[in-house]
Amino acid sequence: MEQKKESHAKQYTSYALGAFGHDAFYATLSTYLMLFITSELFNGAAKGVKSHMILIITTMMMIIRLVEIVFDPIIGGIIDNTQTKYGKFKPWLLVGAGVSAIFLVLIFTDFGGLTNSNPMLYVVLFGICYVIMDVFYSFKDIALWSMLPALSVDEKVRNNFGTTGRLGSTIGAQAVPIMIFPLIVFFSHVFSGTSGQTKTQAGWIGFAVVIAIFSFGGALCTALGTHENTSLIRQNTERTGVIGIFKALGKNDQLMWLAASYFLFALGYVVTNSLLAYYFTYVLGQSNKFTFAGWIMAVLGVISVSLFPVIVEKVHRKAIYVGGICMMLVGYILFLFAGHSLLAVLVSVAVFFFPYPMIFLAALMTITDSVEYGQWKNGTRNESVTLSIRPLIDKLAGAVANGVVGIAAVHSGMTGNAAPSSISHAQLMGFKTYMFFGPMALVAVAALVYYTKVKLTEDKHKQIVDELETKLKAEKAAKEGKTSNDAPDAQ
Repeated sequence: MEQKKESHAKQYTSYALGAFGHDAFYATLSTYLMLFITSELFNGAAKGVKSHMILIITTMMMIIRLVEIVFDPIIGGIIDNTQTKYGKFKPWLLVGAGVSAIFLVLIFTDFGGLTNSNPMLYVVLFGICYVIMDVFYSFKDIALWSMLPALSVDEKVRNNFGTTGRLGSTIGAQAVPIMIFPLIVFFSHVFSGTSGQTKTQAGWIGFAVVIAIFSFGGALCTALGTHENTSLIRQNTERTGVIGIFKALGKNDQLMWLAASYFLFALGYVVTNSLLAYYFTYVLGQSNKFTFAGWIMAVLGVISVSLFPVIVEKVHRKAIYVGGICMMLVGYILFLFAGHSLLAVLVSVAVFFFPYPMIFLAALMTITDSVEYGQWKNGTRNESVTLSIRPLIDKLAGAVANGVVGIAAVHSGMTGNAAPSSISHAQLMGFKTYMFFGPMALVAVAALVYYTKVKLTEDKHKQIVDELETKLKAEKAAKEGKTSNDAPDAQ
């Protein structure tokens, strides 16, 4: 038993390290790439050209991600159908991490000054690199999180893996706002010879290299430190074609309702979170204080994730998901009254962010349990296909959010070196609509959908697992009995 606990502890740590690097990558891609594009990339161009190019890049990114997410279930199917001596997840985890890390760095460059000398060629090259990066990021994303149901079918152990994984991802995601501006300033000093708080493109590239190293290093830790659990339930699989993949998803009604709710929630959260750096830069005029928000989110994130196993035992997932969104709505209201007070803004950030990791975990564990639900309902187990829904939704929400953020930045005059004094009252109200009012409506509807439509509780999942085990044991015994009866008598 002690050896088993030590084995679990090693796997928990390895999984958490992989999630740390992965969410540092995701935060950079979904939140801060747009900040780089709108504030740094086209600074040498005229204002009208700059706004035009930002909208082109923003629209292109959104279209690419919207088109590419259709292939996420197929990527899940490819992973499910992979058979190697290292398992089906680890090869794709490492390949995806390596390729996406390289291309992440590339999209933080201007390809040798093409943004000024040949903007349209830059757009083409950016689009190619972005597609490659996004595809291989999808392989890594789906491989990492679809390992969860393969590590254990036991609800408690699975919750522990989910909690430690989310702990790592929370620290990774919140490490980015803590270190982004200090790192950019540091690399700007080193490579551009600047001083003070000046940020340059070379500084952004240095930051991207650090994130790429975290991403690949974390994936390597997970690949070396975890192993797939074998059980009778997990052996109940078969190769699934493209049509079968989408049929399996469509028939899993609990997965579909959860997906609808989580998409609305994720879109609202990502838009607000992505615009937070703009708030500090263009409303407060204190971008150097953004690190404080990062520290608050990191500390509260660790506390929030650590409390999840205790709270979920007492009130279960539905109360966490819906109650957490209610707390976020309180944070939104506080934000609306915070104005230019740094202290009030930081308090609003704390109230808004604290429930987020627990809401994510409640959604993740519901999706994970829907693997067995789909197997129970449809007769086929699809791990990576089912778990591909969560990254698909995150990317869909991120794609739409990137478009919203780009439009919000341009419409609110928050591009380049604009100062808070240059933002008009009308522009500020428009910005608040993008950052607060729209997302508030989205997360409220998300809570309503989850509360009324998602019926896959912890007790229901335990009942499903018991029924599956009983059924599969009976089928195995019947098959063995038939084989024994069909065997020729000994001579």
